[in-house]
Amino acid sequence: MIFVTVGTHEQQFNRLIKCVDELKGNGIINEDVVIQSGYSDYTINNCEYKMLFSFEEVADYFKKARIIITHGGPSSIIQALQEGKIPIVVPRLKKYGEHINNHQLSFCRAVNERYNNIVLVEETEELKDAILNYDELSKSRKAAGFRNNEAFVAGLGKIVEEL
Repeated sequence: MIFVTVGTHEQQFNRLIKCVDELKGNGIINEDVVIQSGYSDYTINNCEYKMLFSFEEVADYFKKARIIITHGGPSSIIQALQEGKIPIVVPRLKKYGEHINNHQLSFCRAVNERYNNIVLVEETEELKDAILNYDELSKSRKAAGFRNNEAFVAGLGKIVEEL
């Protein structure tokens, strides 16, 4: 199962949802997909979805999912890593009206460069390959090093301060 979360930010993230929905509809994705769609207004046709899930529901999907696809919010990234999973991260971008600036992109690039523990997808055209090659891509990443919350929070705080 693939779980997609766009977080709770009040701007749409149609670009990500549409891409995943089309990949599922075209048979590229052959497993179940559950999407937390947030404030997006794209009509989802091929995946199970809900605007917002409870914290408990999200935690359950993070545990059960083979692949987690998330926006570039630190909480979602951390939650995936705490489950020992390498998330595919698609940062929200200002040019698509998904956020007020590109702080998610800057943050994700810094995390990717320093920790090599996410699969960074800056444009949705790259998402198909990231999903199809996920097992191989995730092998070269380091999820296990982030079970130590104290060290991770300190490192994450340093990145945020520098941004």
